[in-house]
Amino acid sequence: MKISYNWLKKYAAIELPPSEVGRLLTEIGLEVEHEEDFESIKGGLIGLVVGEVKTCIKHANADKLSLTTVDVAGPALLNIVCGAANVAVGQKVIVATDGAILYPYTGESFKIKKSKIRGEASEGMICAEDEIGLGASHAGIMVLPADTKVGMPASEYFKIYKDTVFEIGLTPNRADAISHIGVARDLVAAINIRNKPAQPLSLSVPEAGKYNANGKLDITVTIQNPEACKRYCGITISGIKVAESPQWLKDSLSAIGLRPINNIVDITNYVMHETGQPLHAFDADKIKGGKVIVCKAKADETIVTLDGTERKLHTDDLLICNESDAMCIAGVYGGIESGVKENTTRVFIESAYFEPSHVRKTARRYGLHTDASFRFERGVDIGNTPYAMQRAADLIIEVCPGVTVSTEQDVYPVKAQERHLDFSPSFGRKLLGHDVSDKEIESIIQNVGISIISKNGESWKLNLPTYRMDIAVQADIVEEIARFYGYNNIPIPATIKLPMVHSKGIQADKVFEEISIMLTGNGFTEIMNTSLTSSKFGMDSSVVRLANPLSSDLDVLRSAMLNNGLVCINRNQNNQWADLKLFEFGRTYTKNEKGFSEEEHLSFWVTGNKTAESWNAKQKPADFYFLKGFVGQVLEKVIGKVKCEEAVIIDNIYFAAGLTISAKNKTLVTYGEVSHTVLKNHDVKGEVYYADFNWKNILSLIPSKHDIKEIVRFPLVSRDLALVIEKNVQFAQLKQLAYQTEKELLKEVSVFDVYMGDKVEQGKKSYAIRFLLQSEHKTLTDKEIDKVMEKLVKVYEEKAGATVRTK
Repeated sequence: MKISYNWLKKYAAIELPPSEVGRLLTEIGLEVEHEEDFESIKGGLIGLVVGEVKTCIKHANADKLSLTTVDVAGPALLNIVCGAANVAVGQKVIVATDGAILYPYTGESFKIKKSKIRGEASEGMICAEDEIGLGASHAGIMVLPADTKVGMPASEYFKIYKDTVFEIGLTPNRADAISHIGVARDLVAAINIRNKPAQPLSLSVPEAGKYNANGKLDITVTIQNPEACKRYCGITISGIKVAESPQWLKDSLSAIGLRPINNIVDITNYVMHETGQPLHAFDADKIKGGKVIVCKAKADETIVTLDGTERKLHTDDLLICNESDAMCIAGVYGGIESGVKENTTRVFIESAYFEPSHVRKTARRYGLHTDASFRFERGVDIGNTPYAMQRAADLIIEVCPGVTVSTEQDVYPVKAQERHLDFSPSFGRKLLGHDVSDKEIESIIQNVGISIISKNGESWKLNLPTYRMDIAVQADIVEEIARFYGYNNIPIPATIKLPMVHSKGIQADKVFEEISIMLTGNGFTEIMNTSLTSSKFGMDSSVVRLANPLSSDLDVLRSAMLNNGLVCINRNQNNQWADLKLFEFGRTYTKNEKGFSEEEHLSFWVTGNKTAESWNAKQKPADFYFLKGFVGQVLEKVIGKVKCEEAVIIDNIYFAAGLTISAKNKTLVTYGEVSHTVLKNHDVKGEVYYADFNWKNILSLIPSKHDIKEIVRFPLVSRDLALVIEKNVQFAQLKQLAYQTEKELLKEVSVFDVYMGDKVEQGKKSYAIRFLLQSEHKTLTDKEIDKVMEKLVKVYEEKAGATVRTK
């Protein structure tokens, strides 16, 4: 938000320099992010003066050049070579002297230097208007009136408007400061409290409503939806002439980055930035039936807005209508038909309070973010609507003398009640952690515009102004005290007392840190995505949709981690980074019969090659088993030897193939190859392998205590078995059968070879499985080992349809 130093000085006798004003604003919470000087003509015409042409003869070596001497009230006449055809003796002209920097109407700036042109000395430049940024004409040099004083600075002659502009990063809760008067109010309070001048400053707000209503009431106002429009003020002004704005108005708007349009529109913009109250000017002759109706849109209703776009309206959109048509989207954007045009002679000025949530939803729905919606969304001062309308009317009368003004309309169905707040100074001191006296607290409260109705010891009753809707509880008053007392004036205590808390639970942060270190050590990169995603990627009924999405690409909360990671992969691939190992700790959101649920997840994405390209290593593409290795590392690291079960993923929209690992009836991780359909939707090339851990379930299985056992002194025994089984039988099933059959001696089961070819029957495959056996009490004999293996073969034959492969 841009705030003008010159504007601020209109509302208070501020004598501080701009740099001090900027520092003070930042200290009271209105952070000045940038400060810059403004000049109505770039460069301020520094180094340019009024001169008089004393002599003018043709250049001997150039037909189109003239040799002149020019008096600029200096110690000597300047020799200047001029190329303008209209230069003549006796003219008063604008001269750029040696060292002046010119900013032309188009093109780059350039510096004037003494030089020789075709052998003749030139000590300056006689200027045309386009050469110094005053206009587009290059028909010849500018010729000033004959009585113009020689030597006068050009900046003085052209009355250059200079200002300092502050760019303020305003927090959303400070709707009261979205105006010059609002900022001036805080600045006056800060100067009075901090600087304590002998003569306290006061806020000087311009008077309004000085006119006499001498016109008839020809336009009436009706509010059909008072929950969305709580107050509507309007006034008709007849006999206006739409024209260029006066220079003071154009300069004021240009300083804060607004392009002047015409006197009527410029006044509404000026008053909005002055008071914080958006206004809208309608061509009164386009208000059919003489009726302004504030109502919701009808089904399939449309409006053509000021940008020429026809928009189909939503039935929740609030409109300003005439007897038959929509004229404006309330608080957001005007309609093209009812706007002020060059031939407009009567205007109806609107000043209203639209409920913030209605404006916010409509603005987001159409992606329209205007100066008006910016203010309405945060909540304007409902008590200020008549003043802003009257202020605009006064200014229109000033620039359009002789107009007639109708009776004011002020439709206010349910008047806002006075807001009171009980406050305790001792509570304020406790929250501040500093002893601020009652006198200082009282001074701050009153300086910020809050009146004290009564004081009864520690119980103060405060009356809150309508422009401070951000104040609701005692802590808000304490924040005001801290802002103006000065955070820098509240000392940091020498000691900080902290309770000694012993944590008996799982230290989730420590686990998170250890897993992060492990993954980054294995070449993974951590990513952090927003929790928002797009519904275009396909969502089920459990998805949580946003009521007011910022865009269609971010309209739902993610119900799975996958999509955000794929968006990241797509962007990296577009930038020629195809070999990726990514991980993210994040949350997903879903809705169910009981409401909403939120879950923490850890997710991996692996795509491209396993390792970076190198001269001494052949690149190999990542695959399912590459991902599986990292899944196993995480489970081993976090839950140790907890017995897990594997199941094949069936009919999952995200996976082409994969597994789910569970333990104690809790799903721990789902991982596998991402479906090609999903990859195509994200425009991702190649294969992507993805793992999604339910972090809450993982943490719940961390052992609360660790058993310490003696290392087994007896040897492990390895036995291999080659089985021919149906293609659809998974190793996880065989592993589970093995552990169920031999619970005491079997320590580990692994597959070390898979064969599918002409040496096994069609529709079948061969698994080479290794079993590790060990007794904690003795060395196993061949007879005991053979007995276990016979049991395993029998179970595999009966329950898995396997046969032992002998060749």
